[in-house]
Amino acid sequence: MSRKLVALRRLVLVITVALAGGIAGVALGLIFGLPAVLIVVGVALIALLWGLWLIPRNWRAWGYAERLDDLLVTRGVMYRRLTVVPYGRMQFVDVASGPLERRYGLATVQLHTASPATDAKIPGLPAAEAARLRDRLSALGEAQAAGL
Repeated sequence: MSRKLVALRRLVLVITVALAGGIAGVALGLIFGLPAVLIVVGVALIALLWGLWLIPRNWRAWGYAERLDDLLVTRGVMYRRLTVVPYGRMQFVDVASGPLERRYGLATVQLHTASPATDAKIPGLPAAEAARLRDRLSALGEAQAAGL
């Protein structure tokens, strides 16, 4: 996964905290005055620092491995989760890329199976790697399904 995902998520965090803090600060400032604005600024600053600290940890927790018969996807900082998706169970593979992701050259690969519990997502891949992985997983899924 690309390190650019960390920069993208930090940008989204800063924009979100600034907008939410600004709206809350203005609204509460009009109602309760300056002490409320200072409290909102303090809470927003704490949320921003906490988020900036957590984003790289979350990024390092994501991973995937292509094996002979299945794909492993792992994620989670506090609660680790390992999803094993057999190639023969894949129904289709999506590659999604929103406007900000495209700006950073990133894409998300989403695997769909018959069971929602085994669906898996791999965010923050370079667009070329996401396309390569989609093609490979689709080919392996067709080959495995044909062998059933």
